[in-house]
Amino acid sequence: MELTDRQQEILAELVDGYRSTEEPMTGEDVAEAVGRTTGSVRGQMQSLTALNLVEGIPGPGGGYKPTVNAYEALDEQSLDDAESLVLAREYERRDVVVDEIDFVDVNHPEECRARLTLDQPVTQFEVGDAVVVGPTPRTRLVVAGQVESFDEGTNELRLDVAKLEAPLEA
Repeated sequence: MELTDRQQEILAELVDGYRSTEEPMTGEDVAEAVGRTTGSVRGQMQSLTALNLVEGIPGPGGGYKPTVNAYEALDEQSLDDAESLVLAREYERRDVVVDEIDFVDVNHPEECRARLTLDQPVTQFEVGDAVVVGPTPRTRLVVAGQVESFDEGTNELRLDVAKLEAPLEA
């Protein structure tokens, strides 16, 4: 899904605002943050709602909040400019480009799995290696876990995730 620059700006502000307060943002708050009119932002919110990126929350404490798809859409936009992430293996730092971090199973807190797709061969890793990757550019997410398997053909590492950490911004 390709978003316009304006949609991406509004969605990123909504995600950041929601992440810091964990409460819906009003159209007025988003408009003020991005320097647009409230009417313009509301029109964009209708489009983003139709794309299933934003959920409108009615009532006195209402406003807008991002859906899971919003985070994915913003990550897709940023994948065009892949950035080098620090990946540490057994306490040794390595600079690699992580093309993708995909969470395979996050439904159970003790059974979280992730798939890392790298831009280089994964033959330097072994099953059981402790790995830490991040922080990611946009969300500052750090993923720590243990290599469960790897696929040399696709340069993918599968991790048993032990810890996910993203800072809360005040």
